[in-house]
Amino acid sequence: MQDIAGEIKDLKEKKNAIILAHSYQIPEVQQIADFVGDSFALSRETRDSDADMLVFCGVRFMAESAKILSPDKKVLLPVLDAGCPMADMVTPEDIRRLRAQHPGAAVVCYINSSAAVKAECDICCTSSNAVRVVRSLPQRDIVFVPDRNLGQYVAGQVPEKRIILYAGYCPVHNRTTPGQARAARAAHPEALLLVHPECPREVTQLADYVDSTAGIVEYAKRSDRREFIIGTEIGIFHALTRDNPDKVFHPLVPDFMCPD
Repeated sequence: MQDIAGEIKDLKEKKNAIILAHSYQIPEVQQIADFVGDSFALSRETRDSDADMLVFCGVRFMAESAKILSPDKKVLLPVLDAGCPMADMVTPEDIRRLRAQHPGAAVVCYINSSAAVKAECDICCTSSNAVRVVRSLPQRDIVFVPDRNLGQYVAGQVPEKRIILYAGYCPVHNRTTPGQARAARAAHPEALLLVHPECPREVTQLADYVDSTAGIVEYAKRSDRREFIIGTEIGIFHALTRDNPDKVFHPLVPDFMCPD
């Protein structure tokens, strides 16, 4: 009897399908995937693929983003109720209310939002290009949804804009604290601290490098340093250790795991 990996391979060929896995997935899922990365990079892979079917191992907003960029392809979400608490914190009605309160402002939404919310906004950004997107807009006033932490990080990088923050956040990244960052540095004094901008500003201000999941992986690969503290979900350790077998990685928080 074929093992599960063999069955998956046969089904992929039969359906002309590809499997995309977010970097936060467990290693076994990443190993069977055709592409592994952050949500936007995976969506671009779907756009450029000639596959008929896309199996998106992630949460709902990621599968929706893939469908937006590949409307003619069938997108499957293996776990239908896999959601993102941050994405669920903002609704289309919230965007309409914010527009009424700030009529001259541009509305920027983080990719971690539903398709319905994106449809109400002026432009969408990722954690890696949020600063460039906000800086490119002619408006001085920017409503940024839903992540207040990413919005605060952008505000610090683009002081010429007035960033109007929404109250959303990632429950996993948001619970990191400056005390944890200082304790990790004390435990690993030779390590660089690399964190995701979904962490609170008090944490990102203590970091040596702040960027998206893909940015953190690339930075660790390029760096000539051998030891790093990683301030994002521990699923990223699969790619970090695979690509850098001679380097050492420590989680900022031991149980840094997204339950979704």
